Amino acid sequence: MGFYQFKRSQKIPASIDEVWDFISSPANLQEITPDHMGFEITSGELPEKMYPGMIISYIVKPLMGIPMTWVTEITQVNDKSYFIDEQRVGPYKIWHHQHFIEPIEGGVLMSDIVSYQPPLGVLGSIMNSLVIRKKLEEIFDYRVEAVNKRFGTFK
Repeated sequence: MGFYQFKRSQKIPASIDEVWDFISSPANLQEITPDHMGFEITSGELPEKMYPGMIISYIVKPLMGIPMTWVTEITQVNDKSYFIDEQRVGPYKIWHHQHFIEPIEGGVLMSDIVSYQPPLGVLGSIMNSLVIRKKLEEIFDYRVEAVNKRFGTFK
């Protein structure tokens, strides 16, 4: 039963306020998620900004277009610094996603740490090696491009 971490960082040529306003708004989740994921928020009306205890439900189609429900809770928020979401219902046995931003010269460094455990024990570990890890890389590669499109490329 494997437990894994995925890390990604991106430099963004924008202010901490601009980046925080973008990443802390649930309405922007769809913009940074690949279309083929079939991502759809099903929570109904969401507030402009996330807050601790907030529950967000989605439909996603991560594999072969099969829809599944994913429910996350925003467990921690530190304004203009970080937030953490954790899966409550979904495909993983454990999903803990830390989103950090910090000012750097010329912009903001945005970093993510995703700690996760696939279901199904050894089979989940095999699936991680064959599919899951690659899917995460693909999703975060898309997000880098979407953020670059919105804010520009860091020089």
